[in-house]
Amino acid sequence: MSNDKVSVLFVCMGNICRSPTAEAVFRRHVEKAGLGERIHIDSAGTHDYHVGAAPDARAQQAAERRGYDMSALRGRQVGVEDFGRFDYVLAMDNLNLVTLERMRPGDAQSHLGLFLEYAEHHREWEVPDPYYGGKDGFELVLDMVEDAAAGLLQHIRENHIERA
Repeated sequence: MSNDKVSVLFVCMGNICRSPTAEAVFRRHVEKAGLGERIHIDSAGTHDYHVGAAPDARAQQAAERRGYDMSALRGRQVGVEDFGRFDYVLAMDNLNLVTLERMRPGDAQSHLGLFLEYAEHHREWEVPDPYYGGKDGFELVLDMVEDAAAGLLQHIRENHIERA
């Protein structure tokens, strides 16, 4: 964690669908707001299933239809050190949140929670995993992530950027 930059880590299970989608969407929100130099963004998975792999092709196609580019992203596994590197560690669902809670060091200062805490128009708490479903699942993920990304950016602006 750095005093001059706010850092955000999005986490799902494999880091090929939901968390890279959140990374790409939030990055575009941040860049449109002119805050690319102030906010560091990354994503990871709680499991090592897809380390080094590109995001799921269906996730990339859905993202591309809305103007998001995920092609340069590669899967990685979250590590204990991430709790010291990121101000916000945001899980896509409760199962991954529990995994993160178990690995979080006792002295960690990062905020650990669910990404959809920041959504204004979605009352669900979890971003559903679209991996085993059809293309509609990837569209739903984008709808939820776009909503939560806007809320998270507003939260960061109010609590970090505008206070500085």
